Amino acid sequence: MSEIKLNKVSRDYGLGIFGVRDVSLEIEEGEFMVLLGPSGCGKSTTLRMIAGLEETTDGQISIAGRDVTRLAPRHRNVAVVFQSYALYPHMSVRENMRFGMKMRKTPRDEQDRRIAQAASVLGLQPYLDRKPSALSGGQRQRVALGRAIVREPDVFLMDEPLSNLDAKLRGEMRQELVKLHRRVGKTTVFVTHDHVEAMTMGDRICIMRNGRVEQVGVPLEVYARPRNTFVAQFLATPAMNLIEAQLNAEGEAVMLSAGPIAGPLPEREAALYRAAVERKLLFGLRAEDIVTQPRPGAQAFQGIVTVLEALGPENLIVVETAGQSVSARVDRHFLPRIGDEVTLYADLAHTHLFDAASGDAIAREV
Repeated sequence: MSEIKLNKVSRDYGLGIFGVRDVSLEIEEGEFMVLLGPSGCGKSTTLRMIAGLEETTDGQISIAGRDVTRLAPRHRNVAVVFQSYALYPHMSVRENMRFGMKMRKTPRDEQDRRIAQAASVLGLQPYLDRKPSALSGGQRQRVALGRAIVREPDVFLMDEPLSNLDAKLRGEMRQELVKLHRRVGKTTVFVTHDHVEAMTMGDRICIMRNGRVEQVGVPLEVYARPRNTFVAQFLATPAMNLIEAQLNAEGEAVMLSAGPIAGPLPEREAALYRAAVERKLLFGLRAEDIVTQPRPGAQAFQGIVTVLEALGPENLIVVETAGQSVSARVDRHFLPRIGDEVTLYADLAHTHLFDAASGDAIAREV
């Protein structure tokens, strides 16, 4: 058993400054949990508290059913992989992987067995006698992972381990880490500020802001049902479009009025959001739910193109309309010029509504 439980844990630096405040989280055995959020949100502090590298000033942390809140890091049986590889430059790959086991007085034959097994899993066999200076960034990160694996810990803790890699290598290492997790099956906590890493790697994601948990869930569920405007906008690039709005009932119909976008909600959405009629709202629509061709339930609006990013498989455009900037992901064949007036269609079947004052998602009526 290697589940992790955080019960109202806090890190108080004094003078009213909290790195983490009242965080409760349960991470299941064998789960790949991603802590996601902007810089300063408390995600790395939370990971370091689990590792014992940061003091827990309030609350309780347990690993595998054992209270580790006050235990030293060496007694928690966790392995930490940091953003910097932290390899010993004068040691070979083999000796870097061996060093921690030597300090723990692991028998030599057991050291060799673990190194051989980790090198096989990570594809490091050809590099075992090289120094870190003779390795690429991706290979050095594999060595750092190998050094963690040979410890045979209960839990892996990874603090933005891919941040130093270029975009192509980062994508490759994402896939390799997911494969590695499937093979090893260990409980893993992975910290990142990159929503793509979170969406593609995590069994679940925990989104944090200002030292608190905003939402926890399966990536696609959180993406489809964000709890508030912060989650809605953070979990995508470009951020979700948000426009001040109001709903009005006209018989069985529910009419949306949101800046340049106005019209009846589709029948299902009308039923879901009827309770929000006449409240001050924010209307949210993701960039991929704005299309260039009419479809049932989509409302037309016009705007002037102010930004065009041709990305290859798709284009990202920003249009200025009724004093609003609206982002859209469109087909790669739709290539307007800057300054062109275009007609776009907002697919209201994918409407998100939030309370204008609190930013919280509107509770659905049915």
